[in-house]
Amino acid sequence: MKKFLILGILFALPLVAYLFFASGVHNFAKLPVLHTEIGNLNKFTSLKGEKLQLKDKITILGFLGDDIDAVEGNAFNLNQKIYKKNHTFKDFQLVTISPYGTEERTKQLLKELGVITDMSNWHFLFGEPEDIKALFETLKVPHNLNNDLATPYVYIIDKNASRRGRDDDPAKNEVKVDGYNTSSVADLSNVMVDDVKVILAEYRLELKKYKREQQRKK
Repeated sequence: MKKFLILGILFALPLVAYLFFASGVHNFAKLPVLHTEIGNLNKFTSLKGEKLQLKDKITILGFLGDDIDAVEGNAFNLNQKIYKKNHTFKDFQLVTISPYGTEERTKQLLKELGVITDMSNWHFLFGEPEDIKALFETLKVPHNLNNDLATPYVYIIDKNASRRGRDDDPAKNEVKVDGYNTSSVADLSNVMVDDVKVILAEYRLELKKYKREQQRKK
């Protein structure tokens, strides 16, 4: 019995390892940088009073607009598929932006999401319409904010405040991915889950490399 168990483990481990690494579309290579010099968050006020920056954080950035009821489903999709799985990563944050005047409804949304998830790394920011539009324009994406200053798309911003995503790759039948549609569970599950996994793995490897270099210097 023990022999069969050992043989089963020896057979299963390589298969599990293969499936794990194959699950990332880019096989944990670096996620392409699509645009640099994203604007900062200095002109926005946090619901919790924090001072937030994009620099030195891996950020999922979204724009909820002034009709929170209309995007509530998108927020729950994002919570379940992306935030809930990654919020414990040390330098991960999710930032969503709405116009001033939506604070009370946003507090209700925060409470609803908080029933199932620790929301400490999901930050709700508020600002003037012109400042929201100005920040969005720095992303240089083929999407637009609607009349409510919202978009269903969210964006991956790295620690250098650069926007990440996928380039066109005909060899892999891949099209360019600038953002991720939170109204589509399939888009989040089949595309964004992989890309967030890739960028977090990238920074984990960089951290391990840094620690090894520091140990060598001692």
